[in-house]
Amino acid sequence: MPNPPVIAVVEDDAAMREALSELLEVLSLSSRTFERAEAFLTELLPGRFDCLITDLHLPGINGLELHQRLKALGSSIPVIVITSSLDPLHRTRAMQEGAFAYLTKPFSDKVLIGHVTRALDQVSRPREPGEG
Repeated sequence: MPNPPVIAVVEDDAAMREALSELLEVLSLSSRTFERAEAFLTELLPGRFDCLITDLHLPGINGLELHQRLKALGSSIPVIVITSSLDPLHRTRAMQEGAFAYLTKPFSDKVLIGHVTRALDQVSRPREPGEG
């Protein structure tokens, strides 16, 4: 039996981090939470995480920088960026750099779970050449 998917959550706000973890748990998804991107990077091993939910604004390495580092390492983990920022330039930059989704707080649980589900489907069923 394959290992269940593990979602990494990088969020500096403790209440939001806990809420995201509990939401994933209710849906029988495993999660591992991190307060900072640096802590996440120290535990990053190939195949350890199947999806990443990261806040845009973090102390130290921010969410976009984290995504760039993952790409530089050759990681294909789908990245869902969450933020309270209404700056459209952040959204544009995140999506241009390959973020799987970009959600502005507050967002509904249903919307987040929809993106996580699609991201996990992408991980479990890699795209064929020419598939968009």
